[in-house]
Amino acid sequence: MRNFDFAPLYRSTVGFDQIANLMDRALTTEPAQNSYPPYNIEKLEDDAYRISIAVAGFADADLSVEVRERALIVSARKADDDADKTYLHRGIATRAFERRFQLADHVVVTGAAHADGMLHIELERQMPDALKPRQIQIASGAPAIGKDVVDAAAVN
Repeated sequence: MRNFDFAPLYRSTVGFDQIANLMDRALTTEPAQNSYPPYNIEKLEDDAYRISIAVAGFADADLSVEVRERALIVSARKADDDADKTYLHRGIATRAFERRFQLADHVVVTGAAHADGMLHIELERQMPDALKPRQIQIASGAPAIGKDVVDAAAVN
């Protein structure tokens, strides 16, 4: 297992202290989770994403999509209605699974659709207005900072 030293990063950034936890989660994923079910992550636009998961053999009622604690959790549990069937070959996996995707700040799930054996989950980064870039007006003459304090002192 590798250890990363994030001290240089902490000296020049503010608010990125959770990056070590994110790296640990990425490096310690379970190998069995990486193979089933297969999935794609697409970037549709600058702030729009789609996760497509191959869920052949599962009905809508078997699937669950949930957002909890900044994590997208997709799970499936197939009802055991195949007990009366005899298979000569069973190549379509319909075993239960749970797949987790860690969501970045301000990323929200906007919808999910199940069609043709694929579960498509739409995500969007919705940046609050307070975090969007804004132009600051530059005042000329008297300093803008502490102006109220100067005016109050002049009155007394």
